[in-house]
Amino acid sequence: MNEVEAFTDGACRGNPGPGGWGVLLRHQGREKELSGGDPLTTNNRMEMTAAIRALEALKRPCRVALYTDSTYLRSGITEWLPLWRRRGWRTATGKPVKNQDLWLELAAQTERHDVSWHWVRGHSGHPENERADALANQGLVRALAQRR
Repeated sequence: MNEVEAFTDGACRGNPGPGGWGVLLRHQGREKELSGGDPLTTNNRMEMTAAIRALEALKRPCRVALYTDSTYLRSGITEWLPLWRRRGWRTATGKPVKNQDLWLELAAQTERHDVSWHWVRGHSGHPENERADALANQGLVRALAQRR
């Protein structure tokens, strides 16, 4: 199974507001950058979209070390998702889970791969996280241009 590192980040100006997502994929010394945006979104949706786009970009099942600075994303996929499914997509307080559409898409992508989730502190000088952040901001700029 191929081993891939994925560094992901999301950005949003306003919450909600225009947002962007960025991905740096690394496999055997080769790198690929991805980015995109949405003219009206939230930061959490962009963080999730980055992870989804990273995993769906892989053409065959891989062992993926995915790095994110989003505790929402990491905790959601590793801890909360099984609980939400058991509760019929309700939180512990009985409210509907936010971003269910993206959680379902992310869960489907994780079933294709062997993913280990890693949290890194954002804006702390982690080179790959900084690159993913720059890519997310490029996506945000493109999303701003779409609004005009």
